[in-house]
Amino acid sequence: MSDLTQPELTPEKTAQLPVDVQPNTEAELAPSRSAKTRQMLGMKGAASGESNIWKIRLQLMKPITWIPLIWGVVCGAASSGNYTWTLENVLIAAACMLMSGPLLAGYTQTINDFYDREIDAINEPYRPIPSGVISIPQVITQVWVLLLAGIGVAYLLDLWAGHSFPTITVLAIGGSFISYIYSAPPLKLKKNGWLGNYALGASYIALPWWAGHALFGDLNSTIVVLTLFYSLAGLGIAVVNDFKSVEGDRQLGLQSLPVMFGVTTAAWICVLMIDIFQIGIAGYLVYIHQNLYATILMLLVIPQITFQDMYFLRDPLKNDVKYQASAQPFLVLGMLVAGLALGHAGV
Repeated sequence: MSDLTQPELTPEKTAQLPVDVQPNTEAELAPSRSAKTRQMLGMKGAASGESNIWKIRLQLMKPITWIPLIWGVVCGAASSGNYTWTLENVLIAAACMLMSGPLLAGYTQTINDFYDREIDAINEPYRPIPSGVISIPQVITQVWVLLLAGIGVAYLLDLWAGHSFPTITVLAIGGSFISYIYSAPPLKLKKNGWLGNYALGASYIALPWWAGHALFGDLNSTIVVLTLFYSLAGLGIAVVNDFKSVEGDRQLGLQSLPVMFGVTTAAWICVLMIDIFQIGIAGYLVYIHQNLYATILMLLVIPQITFQDMYFLRDPLKNDVKYQASAQPFLVLGMLVAGLALGHAGV
C-alpha cells in the first residue's frame, strides 16, 4: 500500500526537481538501513517496497519474536538438571530451538498476520499482506509448511529422547492450536486483553521451557505450574505489543488492555505484571533454599524497574520498542537463572 502523502521519489522524478531540492545522496532515495532491518525482523517502523519473495516470507515470520522461544528451550534444558555439553546434545537442543523459533513461532506469526490483515492495514500498512507484496495463497502455503515441519521435528525429537508418550509432539500440536485460536475467529483469543495476552505469554515462556525440559529430563507438575506462573510475567510483556496497535484495535473492536483501561493504566498493569511475578519466582527459590539464585534474580529485576520508569511509564506509545530493547534482556537472563536454580535443586 503506497503512502498517499509521500509519493515515491524515484531517480527519474528526482532528475526533474530543481537543483536546490534534489537529494544529496542515493541513500536519500531509498529506505534507511535501519528501516530495512526493522522490516526483515518484523518490527514496528519498517520500510516498504521489498520485492524479494524470500525476504517477504521471512518478514511474515517476524524473526525478532523467535528469541524468547529459543531462550525458553535453553531454560528448560537447564531446569532438567541433565543437560551436558556434548556435540550431540548441542545439535539436539538446536533442533528443538529450530522447532520452537523459526518453525512454530514463524507459523504463529504468519497465521496472525493472515487474520490481522485488516488491522495491519490501519496500524502497519507496510506489512506484507496489506501492502499486497505477497498473495493469500502464498501465505496459506507458508502456514502449512511451517506447521507440518515444526510437528515433524517435534516427532523426531521424541524419538531421540526415547519417549514412550510423544510429549514434545503433543506440546507442538497443542501450542499450534493455541496459536490458531489466538488469531482466528470465532474464538480469536486476542480479542480479550487478559486471555489473549496470557495465552501469548504462556506460549512464549512455558511451552518452549516444557519442550527443553522434556527433551533432557522428565516434565513434571512442579515445572508446569511454576512456568505457568512465570508466564504471568510474560502476559505483561505481551501487553507491550498492544500499544502500537491501539487505534486499529479500537476501530475493529479488539479489547486489548490499552483499549479497555487507557494507555496510562494499561502501562502500569503491564509493568506490575512483569515485576511482581518475577519477584514471586524469586520467593519460591528462597523457599527451596536456592538463595544465591534468588538474589541474582532480584538484582536483575532492579534495572527492569529503572527502564520502566525511564521509558515505558513516561510514554508507552513512543518508547515501547526502546523499552523492550533495554529491559527485556534482564527478564530473559532472569528466566535462565530460575532454570539453573530449579535444575540445581532437582525440582
